Amino acid sequence: MALAPAATTQGWRTPVNRTRQSRRVALMLGSLLTSLLLMLHCLAAPLRATSRRAAAEEPQPDSWRTAEWKGAEEAAGYVNSRGFLRGLADARGGLSVLDASEKMEEAAGILPAVGQVVAGRRASPRLAGRLSPLGEGDKKLPQALIVGVKKGGTRALLEFLRVHPDIRAVGAEPHFFDRNYDNGLEWYRDLMPKTLEGQITMEKTPSYFVTKEVPARISAMSRDTKLIVVVRDPVTRAISDYTQTLSKKPDIPSFESLTFKNRTTGLIDTSWSAIQIGIYAKHLDNWLQYFPMEQILFVSGERLISDPAGELGRVQDFLGLKRIITDKHFYFNQTKGFPCLKKAEGSSKPHCLGKTKGRTHPDIRPEVVRRLRDFYRPFNMKFYQMTAHNFGWDD
Repeated sequence: MALAPAATTQGWRTPVNRTRQSRRVALMLGSLLTSLLLMLHCLAAPLRATSRRAAAEEPQPDSWRTAEWKGAEEAAGYVNSRGFLRGLADARGGLSVLDASEKMEEAAGILPAVGQVVAGRRASPRLAGRLSPLGEGDKKLPQALIVGVKKGGTRALLEFLRVHPDIRAVGAEPHFFDRNYDNGLEWYRDLMPKTLEGQITMEKTPSYFVTKEVPARISAMSRDTKLIVVVRDPVTRAISDYTQTLSKKPDIPSFESLTFKNRTTGLIDTSWSAIQIGIYAKHLDNWLQYFPMEQILFVSGERLISDPAGELGRVQDFLGLKRIITDKHFYFNQTKGFPCLKKAEGSSKPHCLGKTKGRTHPDIRPEVVRRLRDFYRPFNMKFYQMTAHNFGWDD
């Protein structure tokens, strides 16, 4: 009779048991591998964040200019971020730096974050990691002021300076130190654009230079404030001043009748503001009671037209900034008789000053011009001596 097979202790070696054991091993290995991958993912997160920040600072090629990107340019203007402002302006087909700055001012405070919301809709995830939020930075009191003079070229200088990524300026004239001083410094600060570390806040109000109380008030705010004055041949400046007033009030008296107290004797009426502003030496005396000459830069209004890059180089040096604004930013508009800013590469439209700039002056009798030059000559000579610079108005 055949006997039944004896029980064995080696049952685990059967095919069924071997299969079960293999599955257990596989599950253990899979669990270990999953834990390892999760650990690597956590370790790599900071590196990915760093990579995204670095990518956001690099100029973007045309492929990034999607519909969302263009919408961001129009709706939010630009990103208030050092380096990136310059990068996008240089990118082919991008905005000019001047337009970027202007659009930024128009859009400031309207949208909470570029790249998160664009024109009321969600932006592309690609944009979200590459654009900085609006409102970045802090509002500071200005470290530099363009204080004069009216009809000297202050608007042109401010527009040119705004090309520089390290300059943020108020567009309108605040008139804080001459008309709105009682509103207080916090009111004034609130008018300023937000700036990042290393950027300079500026404003321009040409009437400051001729207002007696202003130097003391600016000094009370900060004795370290840098002051810029654009000066121009006082005779030409007076005629330009009159031309502007004439365009607004066509029924005013003639330039000649306003210039002289007595036409027969040729006595000049220095109470007329158009004449009084051009006595630069008198006004400078007042400023030197509160600020040393090394804190005041005088820009030639004539050279600002004939050599804008040269004058802008002096201003950038004075402000302690890198010379970024150069000849390549300008071209001369023969019709207006003024230099204009070129836009970024890929755009055919230049940026020129407004239609009110470059008005045709009325005809003034040569005898009137000669008497005005005789009147201003001693004041000009004193001004040349005080500034150690001959502006050539009497050559």
